[in-house]
Amino acid sequence: MISKIGVVGAGAMGSGIAQVAATAGCDVVLTDINEEVLQIAKNKLSIQLGKLLEKGKLDALQLNAIFGRIHFAPAYSALADCELVIEAVVEDIHIKHKIFNELEAIMPTDAIIASNTSSLSITEMAGKLKNPRRFAGIHFFNPAPLMKLVEVVSAIQTDANVIDNIVDTLFSWEKIVVKAKDSPGFIVNKVARPYYGEAIRILEEGIASMVEIDHAMTRQGFKMGPFALMDFIGLDVNLAVTTSVWQSFFYDARYKPSFTQKKLVEAGYLGKKTGRGFYDHSMSLPAFEPEEDSTLYDYVFKRIISMLINEATDTVQVGICSEEDVELAMLYGTNYPKGLLAWADELGYEEIIYTLDNLYDRYHEDRYRVSPYLRDRVSLL
Repeated sequence: MISKIGVVGAGAMGSGIAQVAATAGCDVVLTDINEEVLQIAKNKLSIQLGKLLEKGKLDALQLNAIFGRIHFAPAYSALADCELVIEAVVEDIHIKHKIFNELEAIMPTDAIIASNTSSLSITEMAGKLKNPRRFAGIHFFNPAPLMKLVEVVSAIQTDANVIDNIVDTLFSWEKIVVKAKDSPGFIVNKVARPYYGEAIRILEEGIASMVEIDHAMTRQGFKMGPFALMDFIGLDVNLAVTTSVWQSFFYDARYKPSFTQKKLVEAGYLGKKTGRGFYDHSMSLPAFEPEEDSTLYDYVFKRIISMLINEATDTVQVGICSEEDVELAMLYGTNYPKGLLAWADELGYEEIIYTLDNLYDRYHEDRYRVSPYLRDRVSLL
């Protein structure tokens, strides 16, 4: 079992990963070349652990032990005896390549190097190393101490034993672990695209308003509707992920970004953080009194959930992950009210196919093509 962890990057994600590992009993070296960022991380970690003490989730001895296991260092040389180092810096592949080359020069030959990237190619990063077999993706979700899910991503080059070692370690940290082959968006960010994209398409067509679309989804158990959620995430962040996945899939129509969202970003309307996005956050979000007739909401929900189910099943179809892992990923990575395959079983695979085929017949767009997985499921019934 891995017992000494290194983390590169002391921002919110890096310090969160350090807290998780230290809480699980590992010795952790948290590094950042910016000493001011490192000091801020140290102060914030102290505050975070103090809050857990106040809530009774830790006692003083536990707090001191956890904080004492985290060592703050401004130089990568402090990582020389780590068994696993996780990079958690800005999403710039050139900066990451430079870091990995420095790590490979100082770390033991059997140590694992990993990236916390949410969107960049694990295979491409591995390909820059002298020993790409020891490289993998370990994608935590923010905030790492609270979000249970971790995606473990294998590159073409990654040794199977490396993945097994990472998975065992994360299980010991009490994380829910899903395994994915390297693919744009991995599992969660790939499968979730229709929640946003299809909602915007319905809005652009004038079929329903933002409030109606959001209500159609929250009344089915989703914690936030797609427009409220995009505003919460940040339209710039959401658009960047969508664009990255779209480009990485060779401009597949299923992931095509929206001009509506692009124009809002260009205007500087980025969501809650700027006070305006799809909604104006300087005032209360519009209240909505649902009408007794639920036909519109049922249509919106059926259209969006069918696209989500199609994406989930296609992710399994092309071998990115297992059925079990796509369910866990969407339950714990996005907090969906139920797994998408479970939803397909409940709604009926024939109904999902019928919805998608009707959309394809109407628009003649490849975004509505039905996954072979769905048709195969029906043929087996």
